[in-house]
Amino acid sequence: VVGTVGYAAPEYVHTGKLTAKSDVWSFGVVLYELLTGRRSLDRNLPRSEQKLLEWVKPFATDPKKLHTIMDPRLEGKYCLESAQNLVALANRCLKKQPKSRPRMSEVVEMLDQIIKTSNSETTETIASTSISPGEDAADTKKLSKDKSSRSRVFEIKDMLTLKNNSVGRLYWRSVASGPIARMARTWP
Repeated sequence: VVGTVGYAAPEYVHTGKLTAKSDVWSFGVVLYELLTGRRSLDRNLPRSEQKLLEWVKPFATDPKKLHTIMDPRLEGKYCLESAQNLVALANRCLKKQPKSRPRMSEVVEMLDQIIKTSNSETTETIASTSISPGEDAADTKKLSKDKSSRSRVFEIKDMLTLKNNSVGRLYWRSVASGPIARMARTWP
């Protein structure tokens, strides 16, 4: 068995055979990496947090605990619904049984739907925002809608961009000065 630890699907570890569903598993791991800002395996963390998938498990399905696993560099500023939808998609990609996982084409469709939903709604900030003296709630709401303030707000459309290209590889590109990475999956 050859591959990167932390990304290998369970069936590949047991049989040594790769399938398209193995790639779907790996993509689910990447989605959790994007959400958490952590690597799939990090031996510099406490033992209970070293394996990403084991660490997120108790927090990922409970909306009240989701903030625990989100990338702290986001400072609590992200669209909760988009984050929940990405967690749900990651969990579908990480089903133990390969037949239970979606095809990658279905994953792309689901990502597209999440992006469309995110684009049609106002970004929701779930962090407890403090209002400075002389600033009222209306000013704060107006600021959150202002495009210039979005450089620090997590939006799915800023995180995942699907592009058509003749190269079939995964590549990363930094987005502005924020901690979010833009990911594009290109298809032959």
